[in-house]
Amino acid sequence: MISEKIKNYAARFEEYLSGLIREENEEYSVVAEACRYSLLIGGKRLRPFLIREFYTLCGGQGDHTKNFEAAIEFIHTYSLIHDDLPCMDNDDMRRGKPSCHIKFGEANALLAGDALLTEAFGVASKTEGVPPENVIKAISVLSEFAGINGMIGGQTTDLLFEEKAADEAILSLICRLKTGALIKAACVIGCLLAGAEPEQISAAEEYAEAVGIAFQMVDDILDETGSAEKLGKPVHSDKENDKSTFVSLLGIEECKRRVVALTEEAKASLTVFGDKAKDLSDLADHLCIRDY
Repeated sequence: MISEKIKNYAARFEEYLSGLIREENEEYSVVAEACRYSLLIGGKRLRPFLIREFYTLCGGQGDHTKNFEAAIEFIHTYSLIHDDLPCMDNDDMRRGKPSCHIKFGEANALLAGDALLTEAFGVASKTEGVPPENVIKAISVLSEFAGINGMIGGQTTDLLFEEKAADEAILSLICRLKTGALIKAACVIGCLLAGAEPEQISAAEEYAEAVGIAFQMVDDILDETGSAEKLGKPVHSDKENDKSTFVSLLGIEECKRRVVALTEEAKASLTVFGDKAKDLSDLADHLCIRDY
């Protein structure tokens, strides 16, 4: 069952993550503590899981992707720390616990995010057991999808439309960049590290595009219908902040219909891999019906 596989993977992955952030002087140990706190307060570990799955699917063998798995989770965590800051989304809770800036102060939260972003590329560069040219390609993709034309571009556009209505084209752009960019990076990085064929990389991109939009639509639905206990953060915040979402624009039922259609698109994109892609197909279904 895919949910159990992800859960077991996450448990092993967190053991590895916990040992990666080290400081050499107690005078600045508070930032390392803030990094570890935010890294280890939970999470789906979807992006690192996707790296490993696509690496294996494209013929990669061994535990050679773990540094990139950590790197992408570092970047995802940094983005959440900064998202929660008062100058961004101003959220006091993350995964059922105080946000990093609530626990450690705004300055230390800002620095923790900066540290995780910087450390991510150092960790990725230490990858062994993979041809160096594949590592360089993967680092380039990680930088591209995390940067101005990726996640940062999405976050910026999201902020620009906080107090004015966004149409479906703008919402799709925000989603494709802010949410989808790191999901796509994970899928493509797994392929690149394994030396995948171009058609396999294209299939991974198509899968990521569909899963990314569906993922955000489910998030928007859960903000309306979910519980704070399961989500680990306040619900109805989008409506209270008068923020444009797929639900506010399309309605819950149309969003549900589109999530199902996008999930089928994601699964169809995997046909190039044959029966070996069952776990990724099951993952798309799992994300479609999640309640957290």
